[in-house]
Amino acid sequence: MLRPDWDTYFMLQAEIAKLRSNCLTRHIGAVIVKDNRQIATGYNGTPPGIRNCFEGGCPRCAARVRGEIKSGDSLDRCMCTHAEANAIMQCAMFGNAGSTKGATLYSSFAPCIECSKMAISVGISRIVVIADYPEDGTSLLKEAGVKLDKIDPAKLQPWLSIITQDPETSARAVSK
Repeated sequence: MLRPDWDTYFMLQAEIAKLRSNCLTRHIGAVIVKDNRQIATGYNGTPPGIRNCFEGGCPRCAARVRGEIKSGDSLDRCMCTHAEANAIMQCAMFGNAGSTKGATLYSSFAPCIECSKMAISVGISRIVVIADYPEDGTSLLKEAGVKLDKIDPAKLQPWLSIITQDPETSARAVSK
């Protein structure tokens, strides 16, 4: 029986998390894993109690959609919390903050500089991504000794194609 390797499995979890994103411009999901166990998940969007981005909660994202702001500009005006930051804060909120030391962060995109600083500060030792981000913290992560790995998105496709199939059909499709 074939199963996805751990990196593929947890990246699929991050891809599912991004379905909850309420950002107008990018949908990003993140998962924090320790000892092959998922300890937190996050997606990008406005903080709890703030109107969703797609409902007008973030004027910066609305301006970007209108073409008034380029990708990566005026990030300090964005009301959305990044997926990686949400996952890290979830660890703090639910009392498992100490478990991030030596953990792996899976994210749709390479983390921005701020999220990279947070990941370094909480002891995340490895980050796995699908795509680069224009204003990422790659050099900062490298300097801090955090390993950054990139997964080819094509590696996820065989698994995505069987998720919606019934259990008997999907078991046969994967075993071929």
